[in-house]
Amino acid sequence: MSAFDAPPAQPIRVLLVDDQPLFRTAIATLIESQDDLTVVGEAENGLIGVERAKELRPDLIVMDVEMPVMDGVEATRLIHEQVPDVKILMLTVSESEEHLFEAIKYGAHGYLLKDLRPDQLFDMIRGVMRGESPISPAVAGLLLNEFRGGKWSRTEAPTANAAPPITARELEILQHAAEGLSNKQIARRLSITEGTVKNHVHNALEKLHLDNRIQAASYILRQGLSRPVDPS
Repeated sequence: MSAFDAPPAQPIRVLLVDDQPLFRTAIATLIESQDDLTVVGEAENGLIGVERAKELRPDLIVMDVEMPVMDGVEATRLIHEQVPDVKILMLTVSESEEHLFEAIKYGAHGYLLKDLRPDQLFDMIRGVMRGESPISPAVAGLLLNEFRGGKWSRTEAPTANAAPPITARELEILQHAAEGLSNKQIARRLSITEGTVKNHVHNALEKLHLDNRIQAASYILRQGLSRPVDPS
């Protein structure tokens, strides 16, 4: 390898937490078919998932919601507290509003339904590692309706007095993120680089003391900062 050759990127290390052995095996087989993804461990409930997360320090956890002993929402809360660098992607058959909002509040980086295609799952995993927060379209609609309906307390949102102001550009990018656009789509729309979008998102999240883009989207909606709907 010449001095100008970059070393090969390390695969994204994934931990699977789901109470159905057959489903875990199927997902593990699919993930291992990708050169840039690898499964480093499995767990059959949230309690074991927390222990495996601390032991294995994976890059990302694919987490079921409804499990015995400890559900995925509580496991997400504990992992977010004890292993904060680990990304968590909820993958579930449930569209429960309570589960969705609690998982986001406790630090989940994405919330997907199990009816997605394998290639969609791969893209979502890679997206999370790029700093994106994917959600299934059905879940996105539920999330936006709930926020717009004011069913989440506004007291949960940061206020202008509690966080430094964000720049006009950062606000613009968060507005697009709240519409469900990826970094690449935002970059194309604003004619800037994907890296610039990522930097602006990162800076805005730090200023607003938020953990991920889903929480940023909820902040935009709760504060009435979303972009007006195009009547056309």
